Amino acid sequence: MEAALGLLRRMPPKQSETALSALLSLLPQHSSDLLSQVDLPLQVLRDAESRKDFILCEYNRDADSYRSPWSNKYHPPLEDALYPSSELRKLEVEANDIFAIYRDQYYEGGISSVYMWEDDNEGFVACFLIKKDGSKSGHGRRGCLEEGAWDAIHVIQVGPEEEEMAHYCLTSTIMLSLTTDDEPSGKFGLSGSIRRQMKMELAVAEGHLCNMGRMIEELEGKLRNSLDQVYFGKTREMVCTLRPPAEIVQMRLPDS
Repeated sequence: MEAALGLLRRMPPKQSETALSALLSLLPQHSSDLLSQVDLPLQVLRDAESRKDFILCEYNRDADSYRSPWSNKYHPPLEDALYPSSELRKLEVEANDIFAIYRDQYYEGGISSVYMWEDDNEGFVACFLIKKDGSKSGHGRRGCLEEGAWDAIHVIQVGPEEEEMAHYCLTSTIMLSLTTDDEPSGKFGLSGSIRRQMKMELAVAEGHLCNMGRMIEELEGKLRNSLDQVYFGKTREMVCTLRPPAEIVQMRLPDS
């Protein structure tokens, strides 16, 4: 099991679904553990009633149907489906409206969805999702990639309130894949994923949404910096070593 998870962590996001399917065939006894611990690139479906797109994941799935956060209906329709309580649904609606503003400010487009459900510890769990297509034909305002996708998954476990305090456990995963193809640089692909966790005890005076929003903003900023340093920084260093720019080559050449 540990080896399987290690392999999946090293697979490019575009190939993770194929790798997961192969591992499920090899390790059927670990299927529940693999499905619960492995994040796959996010998929999108259209809610015909609200005329909005929403993100598909394991957190809004019941059987083979997915619940839309906009209409609170399953697609395709499903009998005896699971729904959040009326109080939690009200918080979910508010979270979707606020997170759409966050998405537009930080990502300049994309699709977001927020799902919430009760857990067994008298608290609740919230999942904040963002999918940004950065390709030329995508929904980004400055798309300049041949292919490109950014998938952000933030899952927060919120414990029951005790003395006006609550325990928050945030697990964030970012999956990035991009491909460029132009005449000066040729075809180039870069992909990977990163996961981090944050735990905090916070006062609930300002509300759960304020606390969860601050945690997501802080951890997502750290993940962006890590991706910039590890993926782009190291890649830039290797490319400049193997293919130094023309001006650097000229500086290294001895005077004739």
